[in-house]
Amino acid sequence: MIPESLRDNPLAMAFAPVATSAKFDFSELTIEVDPANIVAALRLAKDSLQFERLSTVTGVDRYPAEPRYEVVYHLQSIAKKQRLRLKARLPGENPEIESVFSVYRSANWYEREVFDFFGVRFLNHPNLTRIMMPDDWVGHPLRKDFPVTGTRY
Repeated sequence: MIPESLRDNPLAMAFAPVATSAKFDFSELTIEVDPANIVAALRLAKDSLQFERLSTVTGVDRYPAEPRYEVVYHLQSIAKKQRLRLKARLPGENPEIESVFSVYRSANWYEREVFDFFGVRFLNHPNLTRIMMPDDWVGHPLRKDFPVTGTRY
């Protein structure tokens, strides 16, 4: 749902069919979409709105709030000199979202990093394996419930 304050913004209104909310913060438009619509939203941004660059994909752990996780996509239109942020919220239990690798090839390593650090699974990702932590590492170190005191042997 696009708020009344953004109804005159053509960029915000382009996402009306897939948006659950929208706001303008820090000189940047943020569109929140349902996780089931993330590929469609990013395809719209790239193909119709000329956001040719996916500059980052990152995660946020809102523990103990539910939905616990956010996956945040930062887009850039070099031609239009604009930036856009898309967010999708995921539950704490079994956080999964469709990979956007088919839309932006640069999502490959970003999604692997979010998987590695937060444990968010990206469905249909071509190689969803750890990228920063050792393969035998147990857990996801950027989760707020990850132990920071170490283990005793």
